[in-house]
Amino acid sequence: MELSRSRLAMLDKTLARGRFTIMKNECLKERKVDNPYEIWKHEDAGWEWRVLKKWQVDDDKPYARWFCAVKSPMTYDSWEYGDVYVKEIKEQAVKV
Repeated sequence: MELSRSRLAMLDKTLARGRFTIMKNECLKERKVDNPYEIWKHEDAGWEWRVLKKWQVDDDKPYARWFCAVKSPMTYDSWEYGDVYVKEIKEQAVKV
């Protein structure tokens, strides 16, 4: 869907008047593993996710993802890094 010039001008004026607020992603800058934005744990299974970066503001979107450092019994006490779907973490872990 393309917007006409008049529609774009009206949208710019509306934004300038403050009718819409654009949410800023405060977690877009990547952090080190010892200073994560959030820590999630599954104590029974021995998993830990450290959220180092969030790709979007709304974590409830179907394919929302986080860049995480993950430690599990299969990583032999070391961190593995990669993108993880938020839904997968929230379904099985608790925020610490």
